[in-house]
Amino acid sequence: MGFTGGLLRRRLSVTVWVLGTLFLQGLAVNAQADSFEPLESTIEGLRAALLGNATTCRTVISSFVARIEAFNPTINAIVSLNPNAFAIADELDQRLAAGDSAGKLFCVPILLKDNYDAVGMNTTGSSVALAGNRPSVDTPSVKAFRDEGAVILGKTNLHEMALEGLSVSSLGGQTINPYDHTRTPGGSSGGTGAAIATSFAIFGTGTDAVNSLRSPASANNLVSVRPSRGLVSRQGILPISFTQDSIGPIARNIQDLAVALTVMASVGPDEADNATLLVPPEARDIDYTLNLDDGGLEGLRIGLLDGFWNHTESDETTPVIDALASTIDFLKSQGVEIIKVTESIYNATAIAKLDVQQYEFKEVMNKYLSSPSLAGDRPTTWDEVYGSGDFLVIPAQYNFISNSRNSTTADPGFATAQQGIADLKAAINATFVSNELDAVIYPEQKNLVVKIGSPSQAGRNGILAALTGVPVVTVPVGFSPATENAPIGVPIGMEILGLPFSESKLLNIANHFTRLRPLRTAPAFANQTVQDGSYLSMPRMQPNMSNIPQVYPLGVLSA
Repeated sequence: MGFTGGLLRRRLSVTVWVLGTLFLQGLAVNAQADSFEPLESTIEGLRAALLGNATTCRTVISSFVARIEAFNPTINAIVSLNPNAFAIADELDQRLAAGDSAGKLFCVPILLKDNYDAVGMNTTGSSVALAGNRPSVDTPSVKAFRDEGAVILGKTNLHEMALEGLSVSSLGGQTINPYDHTRTPGGSSGGTGAAIATSFAIFGTGTDAVNSLRSPASANNLVSVRPSRGLVSRQGILPISFTQDSIGPIARNIQDLAVALTVMASVGPDEADNATLLVPPEARDIDYTLNLDDGGLEGLRIGLLDGFWNHTESDETTPVIDALASTIDFLKSQGVEIIKVTESIYNATAIAKLDVQQYEFKEVMNKYLSSPSLAGDRPTTWDEVYGSGDFLVIPAQYNFISNSRNSTTADPGFATAQQGIADLKAAINATFVSNELDAVIYPEQKNLVVKIGSPSQAGRNGILAALTGVPVVTVPVGFSPATENAPIGVPIGMEILGLPFSESKLLNIANHFTRLRPLRTAPAFANQTVQDGSYLSMPRMQPNMSNIPQVYPLGVLSA
């Protein structure tokens, strides 16, 4: 009897011990699955964590939202968050549990510049006048993101209507550079730049009519690609110029950038954007990730556009001069042959006179606002937007808005500019052929990104690609010396420009360059882990509109 009772007690103890061990193991697994580190995370790392049962999609989204709640009050990069993001994450977790993780962007959180139409979020251009603009159809690239499993996390601030590079707006306020809180983040896609630098998402999107994908990449220690004209449909984008508008991704590394571009370009020909119908068949259906590691830098011939430098030294220009000089020395050390290109046509200031935005802005804006896919309490014409008083136009843009009001593509000046653009395209092709170039390089901005409250984002070099429609990849090339305001310095970027539809080659060059010379560093103020939040629903995001510098009066169109 005693023996039997003791045996039962021992069996019971063993059973309790086994159950307790299993319970603790379960807790450990759940604890492991309830964590994800978003800081500097990548598509590859995220996918490995999901497939290894180290996390869940809901946890991933929560981790990024926690960073936004912690750091966005400092940089003011986010305009709105997607109220459906957690529900989408839960659906993806159900798929994952069933063994389905299909999609290049499965559970990848991304941010959209707030001039992309995305169902479930308003498209405002960061203008109070358009705060009620509600789309019922996704921009084609947004649909492609969703089809590949991405989670649209929210919308980022931009320079209002994407018209300049200071990233200040009536709806979103002033976005702050995460590396130096006294400076702007570049623009117009500055909200995306600041957000991706601070790890608010894996990557984000931007648009570019002159500099706006490349300026924020340069100013935030990031990479970006402005695709060849026509490669990615611009339908469903709040537009400025049919000639100059382009859309593309901004990321922290070239691998993620290539995945994003692959998805965006997969849309293919789109009758709603005639430029896409002119893309040659061989430039279609390309996976830009496949050839990133092929070859190397040795033997490349790269042109140096001398006219895109400011060779006069100053506190604002010398760091750029030094960073590019160091970059050129590095490229030479890797076996790259550098060819100086000194033709007088390559002068960014002179080229800017061919800008056609003022002729096209009103026409394309009216076409967008009249779309049957838009609803809500909103203006339906350009005149209503700029007659509302609910907007921000910086004083440096007063003449542009005045000219846009009455200018059209029927004006003689438009035809003259288009002929100049055709000549510029021919010059680029001739330069590449005569010098047997693989690419050309130059600083994205001749000086450091400007201070908050500056008249404009001066010194940028994006106009060459904007007018000619050739592709550009932007990469980091260093920092200015550290200061009290910039603990690790102000980021500096370089453009790598190629012939039309040479994105694969440019991404290959950029991939080798950034791996051999890794310069990506998180901003000091946010280079830390944030405790994950437990969210039943998406918190409401309220941009700081009170930080707009007084030198940019609201609702004013003349001095």
